[in-house]
Amino acid sequence: MSLKILQSKIGTKPDGVFGQNTAKAFMEFYKLTPEQTAHFFGQCAHETGTFVTFVENLNYSESGLIRVFPKYFSKKTARDYAHEPVAIANKVYANRMGNGDEASGDGWRYRGRGAIQLTGKANYKEFADKLGKPIRPDEVADEYAFDCARFFFERNGIWRICDDVSEDTVREVTRKVNGGYNGLQDRIKKTQRYYGWLT
Repeated sequence: MSLKILQSKIGTKPDGVFGQNTAKAFMEFYKLTPEQTAHFFGQCAHETGTFVTFVENLNYSESGLIRVFPKYFSKKTARDYAHEPVAIANKVYANRMGNGDEASGDGWRYRGRGAIQLTGKANYKEFADKLGKPIRPDEVADEYAFDCARFFFERNGIWRICDDVSEDTVREVTRKVNGGYNGLQDRIKKTQRYYGWLT
């Protein structure tokens, strides 16, 4: 659905299949360079499992909670939260990013959505302000999935570092998107492949 909405917006066939035509139409519609476009889709493709998942999956096991969120869960507390995505989101996202406390439900309401996951009430509000209209959180997963990713690139100054598609540059872009280097080799592979479509 998200990809079809993007394709309709940029004037290419809305078939929900990502390929060269979509990448080129996106580049021309938003007046980007081949390098910028390749980085954008390389990161988005990795973050979404190649344009499949646009909502954060918070269905963690006990061991997964301890591994991914050691600050929030011990062996004892992980048992109570395992496979309870609503409760997990409300706990790990409480009292930050503009969210209220755990009981407010903001963690689940403003969980990660979009091609590069927008997370937290304050970030949703900033994005809505950028659009100039109120939005429902669920719209970020479909209607605005790629708009919020473009917003992320703009707000974090990523476009200006997309000068080439070398491994070093993909690494730098990945750090800004991911906060680390998770999936770096896949991001490099996708970015360089997409760049080949555009040149």
